[in-house]
Amino acid sequence: MSRFYSSSVGRKVLMALSGFFLLFFLLQHFLINFLSVFNKEAFNGASDFMGTNPFVQYALQPVLFFGIIYHLIMGMYLDAKNKGARGGKYAKNNAAANASWMSRNMIITGVMILLFICLHMVDFFFPTIKAHYIDHTHLDAYEMVVAKFANPVFVLIYVVAFAFLALHLLHGFQSAFQSVGFNNRKYTPAIKKLGTIYAIAVPVGYMFIAVFHYINSL
Repeated sequence: MSRFYSSSVGRKVLMALSGFFLLFFLLQHFLINFLSVFNKEAFNGASDFMGTNPFVQYALQPVLFFGIIYHLIMGMYLDAKNKGARGGKYAKNNAAANASWMSRNMIITGVMILLFICLHMVDFFFPTIKAHYIDHTHLDAYEMVVAKFANPVFVLIYVVAFAFLALHLLHGFQSAFQSVGFNNRKYTPAIKKLGTIYAIAVPVGYMFIAVFHYINSL
């Protein structure tokens, strides 16, 4: 097992597993945020549960942070190994013929997503932690979201960030299944379709939330 996980194949499997976890988190986070479009109380209730539940705080959140960092570092490592194996000049001259733009630029889209995550944590996560554990006060999650999305600059950043996420997922979704060996003529077309739907629908859903609250604030 130790040889497997230190091998190139093993690292790709771990990369894929971290990707699956992040795909699940993205969907779960979207469903909670989408509640803010329909019902303030439901959104605040779900946000408070996720922010105060001990299992989420002390188990899932550390795993999530580790998964994000591991996914980025391992992605950069595998990308560097692949480029080294192909040879820099060959890869440069034949990139367009050998792979899609999304697959060639996964590191760029991944870094842009990471920068947005840092901004997102500064805007939402850190103020919530400060309120709960330092000030011992309660933040109204709905009012915080509405206030942020009243700013058109923040909405634009949000939309651009999720456009990068869509580009990342258009390759990453299917790639994760291939890395764990789930690839055959019968199921691969369905996985490609599901991956395309997910890669477009979830980021567009996040964009819709931002634009909805901005328009609602006018």
